[in-house]
Amino acid sequence: MATLQAITFDLDDTLWDNQGVMARTEEGHYRWLLTAFNVWLAERGEPPLALSYEEGLQDYATRRQRLASEVPKRRGDFTWLRLRALEDQLQAHGVAKSTALMWSAAAMNEFHRLRVQVTPHPEVDALLHELRKHYRLAAITNGNIHLARQPLAHHFPVAIAAGELLAPKPDPTPFLTALAKLDAVPERAMHVGDSWEEDVLPAQRLGMHAVWINETGDQALPERVTRIAHVKELPEVLAWHGGRRL
Repeated sequence: MATLQAITFDLDDTLWDNQGVMARTEEGHYRWLLTAFNVWLAERGEPPLALSYEEGLQDYATRRQRLASEVPKRRGDFTWLRLRALEDQLQAHGVAKSTALMWSAAAMNEFHRLRVQVTPHPEVDALLHELRKHYRLAAITNGNIHLARQPLAHHFPVAIAAGELLAPKPDPTPFLTALAKLDAVPERAMHVGDSWEEDVLPAQRLGMHAVWINETGDQALPERVTRIAHVKELPEVLAWHGGRRL
């Protein structure tokens, strides 16, 4: 068995529990936008935006969905979709284009501030610290979390936002991009993630080893695929692969 050179990781629901993060971020950045923008209008003696929170949030989602359909190559670039949808919405309610651009960008900055407020599993920081001594590490995510601001960023010299490549997982492009940056071949690399369709299968098809984080499952697994219930079990998998015990 070839010695592993590199390990790539999914982030959401792999290195932390993402439950509730997106809802809090979605609602929080939009509520911030309406509040801050109306304060800004009031300071200028202008009437507030004629848009309620509930109506606006639903319209915002609808505009994103429509944009993803109209511009399919951008369907996985969630930051782009959000920016354009907010710009369109503000302009549709009479806001000048330059002002819409400014406030949409400000809202997305608030989105990213909230989006990185995740809590990694307590074992993960020490685990990644040890792994970096023996393997080349990378993060590959479909999420639009700001990779340089997420709490584990210092462990990943290579971090791939697949949507920004216009090739979200399960497209092989983000995996191949990460491997090229790590100077590693698929046969000597492992990907760790929670999604069967977006993490395990594309990695396995490329010839990588794959670790599927899933609490339950007794189905037969393809060649080079291992299932664990939690990322803290990863050292046992690596030891079985002939790697160093951590």
